[in-house]
Amino acid sequence: MPTFEEIAAFVTEKPVATAVIALLGLLALGVAFFLLRLAWRAGAFLIARYVSPRPIEDILTIVAASIATGVSAQGMWRFSGDVLGLDGPLRLLLFAFIEVAIITSAVRARRNMRENFSAGIDGIAVWALTCLTAVLSSMDARSLPEAVFRLAAPLVAAWLWERGMAIERHRIRGTGRINWRLTPERLLVRVGLAEVSDRTASEVDAHRRLTRVALAAKKAKALREAGASERKMRAALARLDKAMDQAVEHTGLAVDPARQEALLAQIAALYNTSALIDADPRVPWEPNADHHPVPARPALPAALAELVEDEDEDITVLDTTPQVVDTAQRAALMRAARDYWDRQIAKGIVPRTVDIAQEIGISLVTARQYRALWKLEPEAHALIEALYQQHGIVDTGAFPALGADGRVLTKS
Repeated sequence: MPTFEEIAAFVTEKPVATAVIALLGLLALGVAFFLLRLAWRAGAFLIARYVSPRPIEDILTIVAASIATGVSAQGMWRFSGDVLGLDGPLRLLLFAFIEVAIITSAVRARRNMRENFSAGIDGIAVWALTCLTAVLSSMDARSLPEAVFRLAAPLVAAWLWERGMAIERHRIRGTGRINWRLTPERLLVRVGLAEVSDRTASEVDAHRRLTRVALAAKKAKALREAGASERKMRAALARLDKAMDQAVEHTGLAVDPARQEALLAQIAALYNTSALIDADPRVPWEPNADHHPVPARPALPAALAELVEDEDEDITVLDTTPQVVDTAQRAALMRAARDYWDRQIAKGIVPRTVDIAQEIGISLVTARQYRALWKLEPEAHALIEALYQQHGIVDTGAFPALGADGRVLTKS
């Protein structure tokens, strides 16, 4: 690095060259400033557009998956050079083709999930390609720990992607993918360490003691009707007496009318078990079975009927029973309903359940489910809040809200 004296001598000897260098330096600083400013604005735009609307767990998932994909790509770089013998530009172009295929399949699977409610073959391809790149990158490892690490990195990225898809699947469909038959909760219930309901310990204990009394009474009655020996009858009556004593002591049976009714109901059910043999249930496809048709539509209040008859006097209220359609048709109906909802919201109108059902041709139950999900979005929620604050209209899915007597309900 030149000293200050050398720089001063150069400026004295060559002033023109010094001025040119100073001018070029200022231009370079100006260009660098504008490039940094452009990069800052682009980064701020990308963050505001793609990062801020996402929850923090999605952002962390993308970051972790990107790091894991980079580790896998580095392993494929070494594999393509050491095993395949690729070098130079060819190695640079071809080393990460599997990682690009994984990202492409993941994007397609997410699009299939949003349109068809299933990841499809692209979801399987993500896992298959991930296992392939994990195995290939670990084959060129120099030690066992390195091989294990290169095997784990792509699988971690695939697992994070799968969990993100599961959350989105649950948000779109409202249910999980499968219900496991073997879970820790079911095992605890099976061994008697947990209850399937939210009853308290005292309620569970009372129910079991009353059940013991009912079963002991049924046993004693059966022995008496069968003409059992006196010894067996004494033993059965002793068990009944013991169960009754414990029930009176621990459940308050003597003073609790609800417990008394519960005990009598159990005894009545147990005593009449044989009546099930003579039961004659009707099957719906039996030719002579009594047919009780389901009403085509529920009865509507007069005020709501007037609201429905806005322009068309022959409008039909659709059947409230769920429609049975395949996945593709359901997705098409949902997209059509969403397009109609967006158009109405853009006009400043919050569609009613009846409006969505009539416009798309779906049941009121399905339209109500869609509306309950979409009305929570910012634009629709703002319109609903404005209707309530300015006019006192309560949103129940059919504006305005109606009481049992047909009156319009407001906040006043």
